[in-house]
Amino acid sequence: MRTRTGASRAGLVVFDLIEWRAIARAAGYNDADVAAFHWVNDERLVYTLTDRERGGGDQLAHPGLFSVNRDGTGPRTLVKMQRQFVSASARVGREPLEPNHVLLHIPGTAGNEVIVGEIREDASSDFKGLLAKRLDVVTGIAESLSEGVPDNATQWIFDADGVPRLVVTQGAGRLGVYLRENSPAKWRKISEFGSYEPAYSPRFIDAAGDVFVVASDPADGASQLTRLDLKTGRPSAEGVVSTPGFDFEGRLVSENPGGQTLGYRVVTDAETTVWIDKRLAGLQVEADRMLPGRINRLDCRRCDAEDMTVILKSWSDTDPGQYWSYFAKTQRWRKVGDVRPAIDPLRMGRTDFHRIKARDGIELPVWVTRPAGAGTSPLPAVVLVHGGPWVRGRHWQWDADAQFLASRGYVVIEPEFRGSTGYGYALFRAGWKQWGQAMQDDVADALGWAVAQGQVDPKRACIAGASYGGYATLMGLIRHPQLYRCGVAWAAVTDPRLRYEWSWQSDSSAEVREFALPTLVGDPKLDAKMLDSVTPVLRAAEIQAPLLLAFGGSDRRVPPVHGTAMREALTAAGKPPEWIFYPDEGHGWYKQQTRLDFARRLEDFLARQLK
Repeated sequence: MRTRTGASRAGLVVFDLIEWRAIARAAGYNDADVAAFHWVNDERLVYTLTDRERGGGDQLAHPGLFSVNRDGTGPRTLVKMQRQFVSASARVGREPLEPNHVLLHIPGTAGNEVIVGEIREDASSDFKGLLAKRLDVVTGIAESLSEGVPDNATQWIFDADGVPRLVVTQGAGRLGVYLRENSPAKWRKISEFGSYEPAYSPRFIDAAGDVFVVASDPADGASQLTRLDLKTGRPSAEGVVSTPGFDFEGRLVSENPGGQTLGYRVVTDAETTVWIDKRLAGLQVEADRMLPGRINRLDCRRCDAEDMTVILKSWSDTDPGQYWSYFAKTQRWRKVGDVRPAIDPLRMGRTDFHRIKARDGIELPVWVTRPAGAGTSPLPAVVLVHGGPWVRGRHWQWDADAQFLASRGYVVIEPEFRGSTGYGYALFRAGWKQWGQAMQDDVADALGWAVAQGQVDPKRACIAGASYGGYATLMGLIRHPQLYRCGVAWAAVTDPRLRYEWSWQSDSSAEVREFALPTLVGDPKLDAKMLDSVTPVLRAAEIQAPLLLAFGGSDRRVPPVHGTAMREALTAAGKPPEWIFYPDEGHGWYKQQTRLDFARRLEDFLARQLK
């Protein structure tokens, strides 16, 4: 487990669930925090590092890769960190790989090897693909798995033994899918299609060698999990798992990646597991009876043995989560601990999922979180717009931002506006070239629905968000000034036109600038007038409501010029915003100190406007 208990930094602790004692603090630093970690076999783990006391701008370094025995012995640096903020790390024998390597896969063969990918970049430092390598976590010896692989391979799919079976390439707005033949150096292209209108998306391979893909369900347009016909390169019309109204999100459940499939883990509004294995299906019923009204996720080891061990993670909209253990031999459950012990579920707001109709009839998913004990009377509201925007905004689980706002007495409205993913291709496609237009109307319609439902006081609502959500905040104050008393925008896009320009400050690649943005936002030449009309910095004088702006000085996704230009335009119009600037933060707040400072200032700003 990763924990800060007993230390100033998050370290890696190995805990014996049978003897109920810590075996060792396997990895711990006084100037870094353990980030992700994984078992390689029963004796050895690998992990990456971060530094939670530095801002997001200082996290540009690659996280490295380190290995250690479960008792804390035999530490080894496998991949260097680009910026070595760790004062000391053990290394013996072979020189570590360069920082441009990331962990891709851990074979289920219980050996000493993992699969890493070498990040390839062009002369402009744009990402061009990954070259797979097999890496021994004890000796540090690496062996290439990329013989004959096509250029620009961005996704690799491996079988249980760690053998590459499928790669996906991307370039010039196109995706290619290649199948590895018996010869390691021979790859056969089986499909090619547009990056933003793919015929399918490869996801998994099982123990039988079947390749699973996510493809559109003809019934409702939402994607389903199905098998790929490797001869024709086409997905089967017969779905394996279908979730009507939701795109397939989930995975095959197996003891190890690519191993025997035990069930299917799927997400609709919330997560559930459909078990094939009867013993685990029975145990799921038992867990759900023990912890009702919650999501109860089971993961097992030695899954087909009499001494099977199970870890249960249980969570809800009001509880960040609990961990339990179960031993088949004793048939005994035991609570391991809470994810966030200081959170009292009884003080948390309840989150509900709804589907509403937008003004043009399109169906919109909307999440609503109400304060605990608030009853049914109208309350002041915060419309919280997710970033991306081509992502899914929420799931049914505890969410820090929504719960913080709800704990201060606000109803939190979170719309999945058109352009969002996860709810079918039609909703995603309807958002193309609709920044500040129909996408913005969807946000307004979600608030209008909540008002009509009697949940929100129509005279006391603010709009807020980060990144694209910050952009939508600004455009909301411009397009629908009658709806919002104030706005809060952080790391916000204030001039979409800047994203088409190359800049050393920006992390946008040529692929994004030349293909993604023209398709999804608008062509900078053909749609120039439209883009001007939905650029907040050009319409700053129209913003009359109080506005809080916050930016990170090291943001490479939305460089700080977006913030300074908007601040100058608002000031010139006689409506200077409240301004927050964190020099060492990037695209979002990374340090706890920053998060707390922003939360206090957000709380104060909203209270002055809404209470």
